[in-house]
Amino acid sequence: MSVSITVSALQSQPEARTVEAGTTALTLFGDRTVVAARINGRLVDLTTEVAEGDVVEAVAIDSPDGLNVIRHSCAHVAAQAVQSLFVEAKLGIGPPITDGFYYDFQVPTPFTPEDYRAIDKAMGRIVKEKQRFVRRVVSDDRAREELATEPYKLELIGLKGNSDATEGASVEVGAGELTIYDNVRRDGSVAWRDLCRGPHVPDTSYLKAFAITRSSAAYWRGDQANAQLQRLYGTAWPTKEDLVAYQERLAEAARRDHRKLGTELDLFSFPEELGAGLPVFHPKGGVLKRVMEDYVRAAHIKAGFSYVGTPHISKEGLFHTSGHLPYYADGMFPPMDDDGQNYYLKAMNCPMHNLIFKSRGRSYRELPLRFFEFGTVYRNEKSGVLQGLTRVRSITQDDSHSYVMAEHAADEVKHLLTFVTNLLEDFGLDDYYLELSTRDTEGSKSTKFIGSDEQWEKATAILEQVGLESGLALVPDPGGAAYYGPKISVQAKDAIGRTWQMSTIQYDFNQPARFGLTYTGPDGHPAEPVMIHSAKFGSIERFIGVLTEHYAGAFPAWLAPVQVIAIPVAAEYDDYLAGIAAQLTEAGIRVEVDRSDDRFGKKIRNAQTQKVPFMLIAGEADAAAGAVSFRYRDGSQNNGVAIEDAIAEIIANTRPPQR
Repeated sequence: MSVSITVSALQSQPEARTVEAGTTALTLFGDRTVVAARINGRLVDLTTEVAEGDVVEAVAIDSPDGLNVIRHSCAHVAAQAVQSLFVEAKLGIGPPITDGFYYDFQVPTPFTPEDYRAIDKAMGRIVKEKQRFVRRVVSDDRAREELATEPYKLELIGLKGNSDATEGASVEVGAGELTIYDNVRRDGSVAWRDLCRGPHVPDTSYLKAFAITRSSAAYWRGDQANAQLQRLYGTAWPTKEDLVAYQERLAEAARRDHRKLGTELDLFSFPEELGAGLPVFHPKGGVLKRVMEDYVRAAHIKAGFSYVGTPHISKEGLFHTSGHLPYYADGMFPPMDDDGQNYYLKAMNCPMHNLIFKSRGRSYRELPLRFFEFGTVYRNEKSGVLQGLTRVRSITQDDSHSYVMAEHAADEVKHLLTFVTNLLEDFGLDDYYLELSTRDTEGSKSTKFIGSDEQWEKATAILEQVGLESGLALVPDPGGAAYYGPKISVQAKDAIGRTWQMSTIQYDFNQPARFGLTYTGPDGHPAEPVMIHSAKFGSIERFIGVLTEHYAGAFPAWLAPVQVIAIPVAAEYDDYLAGIAAQLTEAGIRVEVDRSDDRFGKKIRNAQTQKVPFMLIAGEADAAAGAVSFRYRDGSQNNGVAIEDAIAEIIANTRPPQR
């Protein structure tokens, strides 16, 4: 018996084929760079048999789906290796993640670097055995029998069909069935098994390049009330060359880590006395922060925004009106009681901007009305997700809200998008694309979102239209919208290719109605404005963290906390350089004179370590000639430069971007 199907192999057009019944996707492709298939749009194992009328597509190993398949398969191999080395280990979950995978275990003691090496070797042995991944559909009772010694797997079986079970792709949620994958040796014996949705590679020999990287504590199913497990992280790639390249990127990322550079450059710190996620900026970091604030404040005013200021706390009722309670309650700190009245630290500035809009009557002639402030907000982030400046609990936003007539909403979004892309380019982040965050397909049924289907469709269409007209890549992000409306975010790549979410533009059709905001329209009747949220830096703390890593601490001269350091060859030239430094200070240049007792060579090394853009050196010949010697951050040097020429060069090269 034969069946007719449509096949799309790698880099080829779909073609009709007739094949024998029982043919698998593995037989169709026979290419080890293909690790899975899509049959009628569903991602499946290559061992899946095709049926009459199926549309079968190859999934390449280096595609996003293909990478997830090899990483998920590696997670299984890692778990098998762990249980071969630590017989008391109990299995949690093991999903693929960006650039790798993890697997959670209950073990008596945390994993160590020596354990990582042992697990790597055990994984290598499993891979060499060419164990097959064999999928089986099982009943609940059968799954409980086979996994009777795995308490966390038994719990997942009880969650079948529940969204709480989705983490780790362990259960066929909503499919009404459970699946187990056996790792089968060449002699047919089962080496290991796991409750899993799959898909997986046909056998372990497809896994060519992997490594265990680190471990951490993790609560079962992310709930602090549950048991604390050990989360073992690893990475997996199509080739060893890919793995080496990734490890080199990791090493470079470690060298650029803003937490390390923040200490070395004396920019900021995280005192334990304050609590997790609460940074303080030191004088040099304060200069960097002030220069950035000065830039963006001037840019907002030039773009038609009015600067406003609002308090850090408010009575509870304001956040009920805005919808943050209950829709954003988990992200807010608990209330403070004042004689029976609850007050909350603000998590957003928008409710207070709405009160400013509402403080008096508004006319259509005032619109677009644009408010902006540096508002510090507070988010009750879980301690496990805090990461230096890029994930903090106190967030200073260059937060703005535009109130516009509905028919002008698209124009305002364009205005804001131009603003944010200009800003990113001025700060050297010129490789970016757009992401459109919307409700997911079930959004209209979800309590996570407010507003009607019609409102969501209209707002989404406007953002999509502006995004497409920008000429930038527009990537969908279903389910990523805020509760009050869709958003466009700008995703920027840094110097080593990592992508960061930066500026955001959000369409809000809910808060104006909730606050009763109106303006008098051209016809003399009241009308409701559309509200558009935008944060250009997003979070200034996060932006500083990203910039620090992007530039590896060697900030552009206009941003550098210290732009010039004057280094005398000997102490008798201190005053000579101090006079030049005074002229530079008068011109607005940030300059220091190194009067320390360090030897001259040590002073040069100190300036280089601090990544100062310009060093001015003076000795006897320079002083006699009314000159200085220039030394640049890259180590090059220009001797005997006249003072006025040196000052002119520094001023020309430290000007902030002009638009």
